[in-house]
Amino acid sequence: MGKYIEDAKELLTYVGGRTNISAVTHCMTRMRFVLADPAKADVDNIEKMGIVKGTFTQAGQFQVIIGNEVSDFYDDFIAVSGIEGVDKAAVKKAAKANQNVLQRLVGTLAEIFTPLLPAIICGGLILGFRNVIDSIYMFDNGTKTLVQISQFWNGVDSFLWLIGEAVFHIGIPLGICWSVMKKMGGTEILGIVLGITLTSSQLLNAYAVASTPASKIPVWNFGFIKVNMIGYQAQVIPAMLAAFTLVYLERFFKKITPKVVSMIVVPFCSLLLAVMMAHFVLGPIGWKIGSAISAVIYAGITGPVKVLFGAVFGTFYAPLVITGLHHMSNAIDLQLVADFKGTGLWPMIALSNIAQGSAVVGMAILQKRNAKAQEVNMPSAISCYLGVTEPAMFGVNLKYRFPFVCGMIGSGIAGMLCTLTNTTANGIGVGGLPGILSIKPQYWGSFALCMAVAIVVPIVLVLILGKKRLTESEKGLVADIDDVKKEEEFTASSKQVDVCGCVEGTVIPLKDVHDKVFSEGLMGEGVAIVPDGEEIKAPCDAKVQVMMEETGHAVGLKLENGAELLIHIGLDTVYMNGEGFENLVRVGDVVKKGTPLIKFSKDKIKAANHEDTVMCIITDKGLAKDTELHTGIKADLNTSIITMK
Repeated sequence: MGKYIEDAKELLTYVGGRTNISAVTHCMTRMRFVLADPAKADVDNIEKMGIVKGTFTQAGQFQVIIGNEVSDFYDDFIAVSGIEGVDKAAVKKAAKANQNVLQRLVGTLAEIFTPLLPAIICGGLILGFRNVIDSIYMFDNGTKTLVQISQFWNGVDSFLWLIGEAVFHIGIPLGICWSVMKKMGGTEILGIVLGITLTSSQLLNAYAVASTPASKIPVWNFGFIKVNMIGYQAQVIPAMLAAFTLVYLERFFKKITPKVVSMIVVPFCSLLLAVMMAHFVLGPIGWKIGSAISAVIYAGITGPVKVLFGAVFGTFYAPLVITGLHHMSNAIDLQLVADFKGTGLWPMIALSNIAQGSAVVGMAILQKRNAKAQEVNMPSAISCYLGVTEPAMFGVNLKYRFPFVCGMIGSGIAGMLCTLTNTTANGIGVGGLPGILSIKPQYWGSFALCMAVAIVVPIVLVLILGKKRLTESEKGLVADIDDVKKEEEFTASSKQVDVCGCVEGTVIPLKDVHDKVFSEGLMGEGVAIVPDGEEIKAPCDAKVQVMMEETGHAVGLKLENGAELLIHIGLDTVYMNGEGFENLVRVGDVVKKGTPLIKFSKDKIKAANHEDTVMCIITDKGLAKDTELHTGIKADLNTSIITMK
């Protein structure tokens, strides 16, 4: 038995049972569900589970944040549910049924750029380090750099450019072409070759185009037409257009080419035409589109409205993360780096992450006496400061709402200051406190000031608002509200509780039931009802404690005196797998006497060769001292079948 078996059972119930799960997998911190009916997920109760850090729905997937132990939890969940786990690709495919066109587009962009991020982040850090040693004049009274006074550091600077060039000049177009082919199911090596043709040393480097006279640009001369031999180093949109063209060309030729010659015809025709399209048409068009987009963003960051741009982008980046639209910023950042040797967008993204983490720190201060809340607060804040925002945003800030807004405000102010000081990064880096390493050295001071704002403002706002908005129990100054209710239940006066007929019929002794588990009282004392009706109703005021979601044949109630009552419909009806049963309530619901709980079909039970006798069993007496069982009578909601004193 795994350590998370009970938690897994509970989560299975709350997501709507195995019949509501179309697919399930997990990532580093989250369980990822594709649900047949997302509305059946009991989000409130899921988020109350001790092991759950939060929930959210994105890209058609219902995601439950578990934390670092998610792998072990997943194994126990699969064992408990009996569901065959699938890989992430299968889950994403299933989730597309729940996505609109925009969500699918954004999801595709995310899947293209996500595999490239490790290399891009590494390249950004390397460029940042090279700037420190070759661009900061901190020796000989501020007249020389470290590279200028040390042969060793000069060699290091030159060597590191090998990696920097590989990432930003060659790696981005090549990586995009490979990633698109992988994502779209094409032949990956053809994507790699296509990427190489966009960055070949035979071509004029893209960075040299602006300084090269038109007459000096090399060309391919076909007699009737000349095509410029220009490379697309660091260009994003030309590479994407070329790669998608290759994907659809390969699909087309696979469709029309006989299999006996497909190995020769398909790659030759697809790659040749894709390279021609890339250099003759798509490259120049993509270059202009990319340049236009980056020019507009650059104008926003550096132009007369830069402070307003910084305020808007800084404030609303966090909500973009919720929608998944933030993935588009990767392409814009890379284009800015290609066109302007740096990006002013990425620093604001890092500041937004820091601000959301700081809002959690504010909550941690407010909830310092709430041990349960601190189990989520502290790991979430640390994770956010290191660039992973989901635990903080979905586990804490969105749960209470006002911390999320406080983080947005702090991020908006920091964004204003960021654009006001023209703070620029070498490229994409770690999206949290370590992000300063990717900032150009001359802007370290201004970015440090922006970070201070992103840290202090959310914390202060959360402390001010939280004092009024958080309840005493949420602060940890009194016991958790559920514990208070539980304590009240068990310290209630031992007044008489009458359990009335949960279904119309005839009450018989348990010993007459044709099942030893019930007839011999192994589950507890109680009575049975030979039903006339087909609807189970609450026999008294109670709270739904257990509900057999998948089979629907039983429900467990907790009564006012702390006693626990099991209502079990039929014998061996668990093997009907829910056929003929309909649950009308969920675990956690507080029900009044007469509230419908379950509908069932006597005909279907009979057709399955099972008895339809309904058992009412007291599995725990709670505060009751004596129990009286009333048999040989007609059961209804006005007649007591069990009296507890």
